[in-house]
Amino acid sequence: MQLSTYLIFDGNCREAFEFYQRCFDAKLEALATYAEMPASEGMEIPEEASNLVMHARLRIGDQTLMASDNSPACPAPYEGIKGVSIAVGVDSVVQAEKLFNALADNGTVQMPLDETFWAHRFGMLVDKFGVAWMINYDKGEQAAA
Repeated sequence: MQLSTYLIFDGNCREAFEFYQRCFDAKLEALATYAEMPASEGMEIPEEASNLVMHARLRIGDQTLMASDNSPACPAPYEGIKGVSIAVGVDSVVQAEKLFNALADNGTVQMPLDETFWAHRFGMLVDKFGVAWMINYDKGEQAAA
């Protein structure tokens, strides 16, 4: 079994995933628009929604982050990403600082990256796309690097 995170954006999925690709030094494995969906799916796509992202997949190490823009067929208004944070465990202080600072660019820091009783570094932020992140370099058995 594998558990993956799937985010829904309001028209800026492509921009978000290009940003995450740089932040994580990751590989964008897939990015398909609604215009690329086979007609056999029977979904009417308004012209203004044709370039919205139907599905994106980013490979971060051996993990997958997936997303799309809110479906043009969805009758409910987009209300943002609420009540969830993506927790990322890293392997060093340097990696924690680099990732935290990259994701915090034009975002909102909720808890500055700092040492805690459980972590060499822990911090929380909401990035410029409204996605909440927790960056953690656990103390565990590891020595500070």
